[in-house]
Amino acid sequence: MKVLMLNGSPRKDGCTYTALGQIAEALKENGIESEIFQAGDPALENVKAAAEKMKEADALIVGSPVYWASPSGQIVEFMDKFCSIAGKDMLLKPAAAIASARRAGTTATLDVLLKYFSFHQMPVVSSNYWNMVHGNTPDEVMQDKEGLQIMHVLGKNMAWILHCLEAGKNAGVPKPAAEEKIKTNFIRS
Repeated sequence: MKVLMLNGSPRKDGCTYTALGQIAEALKENGIESEIFQAGDPALENVKAAAEKMKEADALIVGSPVYWASPSGQIVEFMDKFCSIAGKDMLLKPAAAIASARRAGTTATLDVLLKYFSFHQMPVVSSNYWNMVHGNTPDEVMQDKEGLQIMHVLGKNMAWILHCLEAGKNAGVPKPAAEEKIKTNFIRS
């Protein structure tokens, strides 16, 4: 089993990457592979490359730094395109979002990212607190002991959910049947 992790920071090895790396370690400890994909570049070719990886992934984690109390513009643009291309491959796969901040704006960032998952019927995986780390540099993130524990617990919880889903699949538990989407428009002519 494998988790695709999208680093929504334009800084390839920054604070968000550091947090995702902590999750990757916990996943590995629990028998789950992962890949951190640099999604800080919303160019269509990059989005298509991530969408190809989503076909094979069993779960998704999206990380973003906090810019102006919300996710980076790069990850919002990336996710808008990614969901258009990979939406069918996201359905019913577990997902989580993480935020990295110097100080504040993390819960608003998480709120925006979690909406992508809800739309695609993805079970949202949580930790023992909101999925965030604090620090202005990777070294400062590594000093955020609570944040590091949150990332570790998130990785363990994601691994547990994936093992449970695999056990259910092996026991013959089917996925929910797809329903044709009903769209309601409240504008009358």
